[in-house]
Amino acid sequence: MTPKRLTIAGLGGSLAAVSRSRAALATALSGAHDAGAEAQLLDIRELDLPMYNPDVEEPTESAVRLIESLYTAVGLLWSSPLYQGTISGAFKNSLDWLHLLGDREPPYLKDKVIGLISAAGGTQGLQAINTMEFSVRALRGWAVPYVVPVAASARVFDREGRVQDSAIEQQLKTLGSEVVRVAERFAVEEAPDHAAECACASERVASAG
Repeated sequence: MTPKRLTIAGLGGSLAAVSRSRAALATALSGAHDAGAEAQLLDIRELDLPMYNPDVEEPTESAVRLIESLYTAVGLLWSSPLYQGTISGAFKNSLDWLHLLGDREPPYLKDKVIGLISAAGGTQGLQAINTMEFSVRALRGWAVPYVVPVAASARVFDREGRVQDSAIEQQLKTLGSEVVRVAERFAVEEAPDHAAECACASERVASAG
């Protein structure tokens, strides 16, 4: 029997029609795919999530897709633009929806392996990655030490979002493969109850369309 491929879900992008952070994420996911994983892109623009409201009991279809896809994936890749020295509001709102995972067993994104990417217009990019790393810890995940802050992203990607810098392209693909490598090690030690819960979550994704 052929072993089931690991799923690596990528969350990111911006509300821009051509998003450099989304292009960076797609490149990293291609590295995960080349490493043998099944890659899934969750584009923030396409998700069109409403603002998270803790008083709303029933999440929208797009929120369910986001929550269940991230919960069932073995590894994750996150990519945000750098806005005003931190992650974008749209990306933060996506993470806020993960609050609904608090009553799962295991809760939140416990033991998920997460690779971090930022795309900045200027010379700095680590601020967004640092912010994402705080969120990884709060959600009980594990950020891989290798990160990719893409500075001067307008020079790295063209107007259609195609990568023009081979060195950055290789860094992004390396990050994708690194998430697969570490996620494989975590998967070997995955608890049976977590596997069962993820199977139930997969059914919820399918029912949400």
